[in-house]
Amino acid sequence: MKTSGPSVMDMFEKGKVVKICAPMVRYSKLAFRSLVRKYNCDICFTPMIVAADFMRSVKARDSEFTTNESDRPLIVQFAASDAETLAAAACVVAPFSDGVDLNCGCPQRWAMSEGYGACLINKPELVKDMVRQVQNQVDNPNYTASIKIRIHKDLRRTVDLCQKAESAGVSWITVHGRTADERHQPVHYDAIKTIKDSISVPVIANGDIKYLRDVESVHQLTGVDGVMAARGLLANPAMFAGYEDTPLECVWDWVDIAIEQGTPFTCFHHHLIYMLERVSSQPERKVFNSLSSTSAVIDYLHNTYGSVQSLGT
Repeated sequence: MKTSGPSVMDMFEKGKVVKICAPMVRYSKLAFRSLVRKYNCDICFTPMIVAADFMRSVKARDSEFTTNESDRPLIVQFAASDAETLAAAACVVAPFSDGVDLNCGCPQRWAMSEGYGACLINKPELVKDMVRQVQNQVDNPNYTASIKIRIHKDLRRTVDLCQKAESAGVSWITVHGRTADERHQPVHYDAIKTIKDSISVPVIANGDIKYLRDVESVHQLTGVDGVMAARGLLANPAMFAGYEDTPLECVWDWVDIAIEQGTPFTCFHHHLIYMLERVSSQPERKVFNSLSSTSAVIDYLHNTYGSVQSLGT
């Protein structure tokens, strides 16, 4: 049964800065989304899914897309290079999600060579067609079609892309304020502001959001409608709730969620490595990183940090 409940777009009308968990390969899966939702994350993205593979194989669909009833609002991000495949994939996930997002920002060589990701910022007419096809084919007026982009060296080209996407009916645009060649260079917040000032649909800023105070400062700098965090949330899933570092309560929440959802050990462990990095010493990290079973991890956490009950005592 199709649900056409409230639209994600309503969140942008309340005058607050919407807080979003970025699409992260291997990491922004259901268990982690369940965790950040407990700590003031408004919208979550799935990891990027290659639309052609997703449509080709049931196995790919089952492994790439897992959700549950409380996993909302949810945006499914696809990598695609043609409008028909993207629209078909959108129709498959539409009953279980609130929108799809087209990845126009992934700078990895494999993605670019397949015609996915950041190379799409140089194909505004194709992006326009892809957005339009999703809007035309998904039978739910509240379903969103958004894009996530990087910027050009010549910002006029980025503004042109965004205006074309807007004319095709794009719901909102997330801007990672770096070019496809930039990795850890400072984010170009001035570019994000220029884009925000050039279009009327909501704009989300992405890049170097590490603390809740960054959310407000980026909003002040750019006027954006929301912010999206990736590595900041990996290091501290409770970031949007105002915690400076991962609180112990959040660590144990992760243990509970991961066990309940059957998260594979490697993923379970990797998330904890990220969460504990800022709050543990080098010798502690060395020991923790070498653990190889869930029970060993739980014993270590009890012995090193204690239970949640010991918080603040």
